[in-house]
Amino acid sequence: MMKTIVRAAAMSFAVMGSGFALAQNYPVKPVRVVIPWPPGGANDIVGRIVAQKMGEQLGQQFIIDNRGGAAGTIGADLVAKAPADGYTIMVHSATHVTNPHLYKKLPYDTLKDFTGVTALAVQVGMLVVHPQLPAKNVKEFVALARARPGQMIYGSSGSGSFVHLGMALLNATTNTQMVHVPFKGGGPAVVALASGEVQAMVATIGSVIPHLPSGRLRGIGVTSTARMKAFPDIPAIAEGIPGYEFVAWIGAFVASGTPRPIVDKLNAEMKKTLENPDVVKIMSGQTLDPMHMTPEQYAARLKSDYDKYEKLVKLTGVTTN
Repeated sequence: MMKTIVRAAAMSFAVMGSGFALAQNYPVKPVRVVIPWPPGGANDIVGRIVAQKMGEQLGQQFIIDNRGGAAGTIGADLVAKAPADGYTIMVHSATHVTNPHLYKKLPYDTLKDFTGVTALAVQVGMLVVHPQLPAKNVKEFVALARARPGQMIYGSSGSGSFVHLGMALLNATTNTQMVHVPFKGGGPAVVALASGEVQAMVATIGSVIPHLPSGRLRGIGVTSTARMKAFPDIPAIAEGIPGYEFVAWIGAFVASGTPRPIVDKLNAEMKKTLENPDVVKIMSGQTLDPMHMTPEQYAARLKSDYDKYEKLVKLTGVTTN
């Protein structure tokens, strides 16, 4: 019996030792960073900034792989089925914990098939409209939507995305009947808005910044409870619609079963990246404030947000149709 216990303990230490050895040498080859959205949106912006700096810190390539479609579920499925070795990382938004409440059958388990490494950025939205829309503020926008039930069209980066839910929440809060048109990512949705194909959207701010100074788009409200320092003249939506707030996150994931020492090394390196002054400046310039958590803190946040978005989906009546 004692020999069995000693043998088991020795095997356990051997496994732990191999894990630490893997982490010490990691990465020994290029790392794939899967972003389950097309280029141009907030996930893509954050993923590219972090991947570039991680590559510089670790002396290895972190290669971006955009796999957009179905509100991130296509790319997430790829990561869930990838080897659990730390060489495939996913950068995804809170849409990840919304999708199981929207899709009856996902090819993966959202909470069991992934390990959250850390949150990377706080995500705030902005209500933007096409400049030809005669609404200069949130109250005028809501009044117009009420006067035109079923006629005003808003775009999103996909059914159940942050962009979709932000607008759906506004619809539910104001009892309006705006019509939703989903696109395959934030970039295509912004293009559609700028061209007048849709009239409004609650966009991720980084995706619309280039269009605001030129007047191609008009920002009329932000989804945080207070105005943002970068846009002091754009009020919080809550100033016109009391109680409205919608703020989320973008984070990093690996496949479940990835050795904990590798998860810890990725977490530590991402913390270092997010504290880098150049990264802070670039991300803040895109109104994406860096956000770091330990794996335990992030796991707790994922579970609480999983429950939170379940309630939000029911409240707003959002569907994938």
